Amino acid sequence: MESKNLELPFINYPEIREGPSVPYRNEDQSIPVFRGIPLVVGASLISSVGFIQGYMWRSAGLGTIHDIPGLDQYPVRYDPTVIPVHRGEKPRPGATGALPAPNKKRSGKTGYYTSADYHALYKSGDLTPTQVVDAILSVVRRDTEPPGKHSVAFLESVVEKARAAAEASTQRYKNDRPLGPLDGIPVTVKDEVHMERYHRTLGTVMDFTGDFAGSTSWCVKKWEEAGAIVIAKATMHELGLDTTNNNPNFGTPKNPHNPYYYCGGSSGGSGYAVGAGIVPIALGADGGGSIRIPSSFCGVWGLKPSHSRVSGFPTVSLASTVGVLGPIASSIDDLALAYRVMASPAPLADDSKSGAFLDPLAELDLTPSESRPKNKTIGIMRDWLDRAEPAVRAVFDRALDYYRTQKNYTIIDIAIPYISEGARAHVLTIMAEIASGISPSQIRNLTAPNKVLVSMGRYQISGHDFLAAQRLRSLIMSHLAYLFQKHPGLLIFTPTTPIPGWKIAGGDSDLVHGVSDGKSSVRNMEYVWLANFTGCPAISCPAGYAEDNGHRVPIGVMAMGEWGTEEDLFAFARDGEGVLDLPENRGFLTGSGEQTTGLTIPRGVDSLWEDVVANAKQLAGK
Repeated sequence: MESKNLELPFINYPEIREGPSVPYRNEDQSIPVFRGIPLVVGASLISSVGFIQGYMWRSAGLGTIHDIPGLDQYPVRYDPTVIPVHRGEKPRPGATGALPAPNKKRSGKTGYYTSADYHALYKSGDLTPTQVVDAILSVVRRDTEPPGKHSVAFLESVVEKARAAAEASTQRYKNDRPLGPLDGIPVTVKDEVHMERYHRTLGTVMDFTGDFAGSTSWCVKKWEEAGAIVIAKATMHELGLDTTNNNPNFGTPKNPHNPYYYCGGSSGGSGYAVGAGIVPIALGADGGGSIRIPSSFCGVWGLKPSHSRVSGFPTVSLASTVGVLGPIASSIDDLALAYRVMASPAPLADDSKSGAFLDPLAELDLTPSESRPKNKTIGIMRDWLDRAEPAVRAVFDRALDYYRTQKNYTIIDIAIPYISEGARAHVLTIMAEIASGISPSQIRNLTAPNKVLVSMGRYQISGHDFLAAQRLRSLIMSHLAYLFQKHPGLLIFTPTTPIPGWKIAGGDSDLVHGVSDGKSSVRNMEYVWLANFTGCPAISCPAGYAEDNGHRVPIGVMAMGEWGTEEDLFAFARDGEGVLDLPENRGFLTGSGEQTTGLTIPRGVDSLWEDVVANAKQLAGK
C-alpha cells in the first residue's frame, strides 16, 4: 500500500493511501420478498422473534464485513465530512441579487418550464406569482373536495402562508424590485425538513415535529429569503428507508412518465413534483440515493452535495453520517441556482460543519463556472459497470462515448476495493442510525416493511459489526483520496441505478400493504451508496429512456467528484446535455412525429404532466 501525507487545502481529508488490490466480486443477495397479507402478518412475527431476524440478517451477508483482512489497520471513521479550505479568499455575503441568473428556458412544447420561464413571465406582467401559486394549489391540495389530482404526491399545504408569500412577490415584481432569480419560483420540500406551521411526519403516521413547530430548516429558510414560494410538503418513503417511495400511509405517486412504475425514493414526492412539471425545483434528502434515484426514475436532474455542505438545522437526519439535503430540478441552471442558495453556510452557533464551508458565491468568484471542469478525466470501473441491466448499460455507453468523442474527456480505468462489502457496510450503517432514533413503541406504528427493517437494525447489529463498517468507510475514503490526488479533477462515472426503473410488480396490493424486497432495494443502490458512505458529491443527469408497455422509462447517469466539487459537477452535466439529443436516447416520439431535443416532458394519453403556466393563464382569464 502507498501512504502519503500532503499539505492539502482541506479539513479532515482522509489519509492518502492506496487500498488493497483485491479482485472485484459481487453476487446478488439471497433475501426473500414479502408482499400483501403475508407481509402484514409476517412483519409482526419478524419484528418480535430474534432468530427469524438473525436468519434474514445472515442471508443478507451483513455480518461478514468484519472478516475483511487487514481492516484493523484503518482507524474508525464515523463522519465523512471533508471541508475544502480556500486560502487567501475574500468570501462575500450570499446576496441573492448577485446570483448568476438562469437563462435556460423551455424548449418548445415538449420541454419543461424552468425558473427562467417564470421569471420572464413575471417581469413582463403576463403572469404573477399569485396566479401561478393559485393554479398549483388547485391540483396539489389534499384538504379540498375532491382532492387535487396530484395530491397523492403532497402531504400538506399551508395555503395562507403560500398565498402571502406569492402576494409579496407579486408586489415586488410590480415595483420592479424582485429579490433575484428565485423570487416567485414555486418549489416543494420533502417532509424530512422542518417548516414553520407545517408538521414533520417523515412519511409516518407519527409527528416528528418535536420542539421545532415554529422553526424552518436553514436551507429552506434561505430559499424563502430569496423569494421562493413553498407550495406544499412532498410525501416520502416512510423514514426514508427504501428506494421506491411506496407509502401505504399517504398513498404512492406513480411515475409521471409511466404509471406502471414507481417514482423512486425516498424523495419520490419531490421527484414527482418536478417530473410532472408542477414545480421546477424541489428539495430532497439523500442517505442512499434518495435524491438521485427519483431524479433518474423521473427523468430530471438531482444533486447529492458533499456531506454537511447544506445545513438543515434544526433538522436532524435519522441517517446522520450518510444523509444530506439537496435539490432536484428540471434544468441544470435551476439545480445550480437552488444549490447555491440553500448551501449558504449556517451560523457556526447553529451548525458548525456547514458554517466552516465557503459560501458558494465566493467559490464562483475564485473559479468561475466557465473555467470548469479543471480537468476532463472520467474514471470507470468496468466490472462494476457490467452489473447494469442491458437497457441501462446501452444508455450509459452512449453517454460515455459522447463525453469522449464530443467533449474531449479522457477515459481511464480505475479500481476501488471492496465495492460489494462497502455497499453492505453502507446498508448496515443506515439501518443502525435510523433504528437508533426509533423507540420500540414507535416501531409498532410503522408500516409492515419498516417494522422488519427497523427491528433488524435495532436488535441484530452488534457494536463489532458497526465498528467494522466504519473502518471500511475509512479504507474506501483513503483509497478515493489516493485516486483524487493521482488524477486531479477525476469524476467517477456510472449509471445512477443499474435498473431501468422499478415496476410496481404487485399492482395495487403493493400500494396498499407495502412491499419488502431487500434484494431489489440493495441492487437499486448499487452505484449511489459510494457517495453517501464517503461524503463525496454526486450528480444524476437524465440521459435516455427504456420502453415498456408503450411508455418511456427514464434512465440517468451519474458522476461523483472529490469533496467540495459541486460546481465541477454542474459543468460536467452541462457538457453532457447533448446526450439527450442523440436519436437513440430520445425514446419514441409523439404520434404527430414531432421532433424533440433536450429534456422532454412525459408523453402519452395517460401521462401525468401538468401545464402550470397554461393553467395559470386560464385561471387569470388570459
